[in-house]
Amino acid sequence: MDNPEPWLLLALFGVAFFAGAVDAIAGGGGLIVMPALLLAGLPPLQALGTNKFQGLFGTGAATVSFARSGYLDLGRQWPSALASFAASVAGAMVAALLPSEWLAAAMPLVLIGIAIYFVLKPEADDLERRQLVGPAALGFAIVPMIGFYDGIFGPGAGSLFMLALVALGGMKILQATARTKLLNFASNVGGFVSYALLGAVIWKIGLIMAVGQIAGGTLGARLAVKGGKNLIRPLLVTVCIAMALRLYFS
Repeated sequence: MDNPEPWLLLALFGVAFFAGAVDAIAGGGGLIVMPALLLAGLPPLQALGTNKFQGLFGTGAATVSFARSGYLDLGRQWPSALASFAASVAGAMVAALLPSEWLAAAMPLVLIGIAIYFVLKPEADDLERRQLVGPAALGFAIVPMIGFYDGIFGPGAGSLFMLALVALGGMKILQATARTKLLNFASNVGGFVSYALLGAVIWKIGLIMAVGQIAGGTLGARLAVKGGKNLIRPLLVTVCIAMALRLYFS
């Protein structure tokens, strides 16, 4: 897998482009990327590492954009971002300790579980925005738990951050979206650093997919088709479950 075939690189570029667009519109792009990398023949740990590398470009660009627009106060929010980073490092290290057979067996089941969560999860607009936990509990208990999950696996972490910030932290939608991108970027970087140190990143594939992520995310952010999100979510879930079942029965 150090020298992937050109057709495979092109196919994975297309996957990343589609995932980037979906993630910008409805979230959950990792639900498409992870099974695609596994079906392409990457071992589980390398699939996790490569996914983290290509995924951090999208969350990083979004974080910079929100910061420049004044929606992020990095001076106040860096402690929770650091907690997300550290927890993700720990999650990646745990993943590295697990037998590859366990990871390979668990991944299809986790993907299907997260896909079902995407079907059932409420829209942020529908949640009652009332603060149920204080900033300290949110930043140093809830955020690290999600960051740990992002390090050990990842798909759906951004949605979990968003749900926690709105449903538990009582934040407004735009504020929660900006904070989600920062926390998700921090957890992506933490996971990536760990997997890179473990030698579990396929750089050529990751770079090609990073370009696809940026292009797809840019297109998705600009799409303003009415009802587009309602169309994307069923498509995302269907594609994810189909690929997960293909993995499970392969």
